[in-house]
Amino acid sequence: MNRVGHNKRAKKWTGLLLVFVLILGGLSTPFSQYMALPSEMRLFSGTLKELNLSLPTTATVTVANPSVLAVNGVNHSPVHVDLSRPFTLLSRQMGHTQLTLNLFGKLPLKKMKVNVLPDLKVVPGGQSIGVQLKAKGVLVVGHHRVGQDRLSPGARADIRVGDYILSMDGESVRGVQDVARIVKKAGDENRPVKTVIQRDEQKKQVMLNPVKDSGSDVYRIGLYVRDSAAGVGTLTFYDPNKKRYGALGHVITDIDTGQPIRPGGGNVVQSNVTSIQKGQSGDPGEKRAIFFRENQVVGSILHNTQFGIFGKMKQSPDSSHDQQAIPVGLSEEVKEGPAQILTVVEGQKVERYDIEIVHLIHQKFPATKGMIIKVTDPRLLNKTGGIVQGMSGSPIIQDGKLVGAVTHVFVNDPTSGYGTYIEWMLKDAGVLNTAGLQKPAVFCSFAEKVVKREE
Repeated sequence: MNRVGHNKRAKKWTGLLLVFVLILGGLSTPFSQYMALPSEMRLFSGTLKELNLSLPTTATVTVANPSVLAVNGVNHSPVHVDLSRPFTLLSRQMGHTQLTLNLFGKLPLKKMKVNVLPDLKVVPGGQSIGVQLKAKGVLVVGHHRVGQDRLSPGARADIRVGDYILSMDGESVRGVQDVARIVKKAGDENRPVKTVIQRDEQKKQVMLNPVKDSGSDVYRIGLYVRDSAAGVGTLTFYDPNKKRYGALGHVITDIDTGQPIRPGGGNVVQSNVTSIQKGQSGDPGEKRAIFFRENQVVGSILHNTQFGIFGKMKQSPDSSHDQQAIPVGLSEEVKEGPAQILTVVEGQKVERYDIEIVHLIHQKFPATKGMIIKVTDPRLLNKTGGIVQGMSGSPIIQDGKLVGAVTHVFVNDPTSGYGTYIEWMLKDAGVLNTAGLQKPAVFCSFAEKVVKREE
């Protein structure tokens, strides 16, 4: 390396060292503010964000694409700033850019990737809803013997609990009635049934031999199957632009097998809360509710993921607490402290209750347990004891933004539970689209009131 290059590099590092000595020599708050600056930042379009480092020095801020991000409202780059005073970032349009902070205009102090997302507002939910979920095919939930045989016909065909029966004799199976009809026809004709099943992500063809039950004179295959599930939950949000919704905030599993129910359609209807079983240690309690106006479908069910159910909805249900759309808060905007939830504890009236976000779990990838919350509102504690079953999906509001949804209750402490960040639900609903978020695997489950049928 030549002497000139060596001198330049030495000056650069000497300058940086002097700056950090100044910071560490008593200015602990500015130092912590500097260390808190992220290497990546996400903003919704039109957002004005203020940065305050309180450093006794000047700097230049360079933005690779000023059309995406403006510093102090200036249209060009670089921009000279006084770090002893706050400076602002205005996100102008959707896109990506890089921001570089240089001390004295020469020494690079920080580089930050900035991702500007489309402006997004949704209507918060809180309504109690009835869920009528139809499975894709029929789900095998158990085996039973037919006659004196040790193994059932289904077990002999290597059909297992958790498998889905998709078709029989080339005909799509949409319900338990289809299974009964096709099995009877094959039994009468004394032949096996060519059956296609799905196990995990693999499809498999098996031959299923119906056996006549001597006690009932009916052909059976020795399987317990289920084609639907129904229950109640809470609507989280409604997007008036894309006419889409999200609800429940957690995965829905079959009540017997614990396996996901692969959605094959379904409807959302209104629900009326009739009573509350109050939660206590060891028993989280539940909302008792009935379906209301079942013939008036509120929305359709298209997806059922680890973050709840998602689909289309023409309009937000009439019982909304507030029909006005509000901004969405990304996970990095959520902070520990006071917040509110919207939920129903009687009839169809959505009310706002105080909670505390007591701990945040920072996530790089989608996961349902993103925050720990605690109910602090005396009215809700008196009525429910805290978080109860059926409250999952209740939207969490902080500083006027929708930031999450209730997901789980602590069994030994019903006043507390988990919440999920709202951005994961918005992603699964197809409302928030950005390469900066990872798409979770689609699977599903849900059942509180179910019908079990023997075939």
